[in-house]
Amino acid sequence: MTQDTPTSPIRILVIVAHPDDIEFGMGGSVARWTDEGHQVIYAMITDGSAGTNEPGADLAALARTRRSEQIAAATIVGVHDVRFLGYRDGTLQPTLDLRRDLTRLIRELRPDRVVCQDPTLIFAGSGYINHPDHRAAGEAAMYAVFPSAETRPIFPELLSEGLEPHKVRELYLTFSPQPDLFIDTSAVIDRKIESLLCHRSQVGPEVGDMVRGWDAETAKDHGYAYAESFRVMRLVDN
Repeated sequence: MTQDTPTSPIRILVIVAHPDDIEFGMGGSVARWTDEGHQVIYAMITDGSAGTNEPGADLAALARTRRSEQIAAATIVGVHDVRFLGYRDGTLQPTLDLRRDLTRLIRELRPDRVVCQDPTLIFAGSGYINHPDHRAAGEAAMYAVFPSAETRPIFPELLSEGLEPHKVRELYLTFSPQPDLFIDTSAVIDRKIESLLCHRSQVGPEVGDMVRGWDAETAKDHGYAYAESFRVMRLVDN
C-alpha cells in the first residue's frame, strides 16, 4: 500500500518514547501530513535524560536541552503542539499509570489517527537491539488506543475529569517489522534531515547520510527516491 491521502483534514497524535524518535522514523511523513493540512500533535513520554554517558552530567539540564531541541525539530515540519509527559528516560515500563496518562491524552485530543512505535520489534537486522523504552511506549500507546480510550468502565476516574470515551480510527506503527504502507517522502527529505539535526545533543551532521540511506532502502521497491514505512491498523471500517 503506497497511498495515505485522507479526503479532509484529520487530527494525528504521535506518541513516542524519546525526543528524536519521531525525527529518525517518521519526520518526512509528518512534514507531508502538515503540508496536506492535517493537525499533528507530538507526545514525548520520557524526558530524554539518559541521552549521555558523560560522568557527572547534569541530567536535569540535559532534559531541558532535549525538550528545546524537540520543540525546534517539530516546528520545522509544521508541528506546534508538543506534549511532554516527563517519565524517566531509560527505565520506561508499560504500566497502568502510563496507559492511563496516554488514555487521558487520547480522550482530551480525540485524534483520528494515533502513531506509535511497534512494540513487537526486538531485533533490527543484526546490529541493533530495539530500545526497551520504545517497546514499552508502543505497548502502552497501543492499549491506550484499544481498549482503554474507547471503553467507559476502564479508568472511570477520567470520566470525572470530563473525558468521555473516544474511538481512534487508525493506528500507525512505525519501525515495524511488518510494514504495509510506504509513504513517499522524496519531496520533504531535506526538511526531515534538518529536523533531525535539531537534536544537537544527540547527533552530528553525519547522521543525515545514514538516515537518507535508510529511507532510500525503504523506497527502492516502491518507485520513490525516499520513503518511510508503517504497519496500519484500520479500527473503523468506513
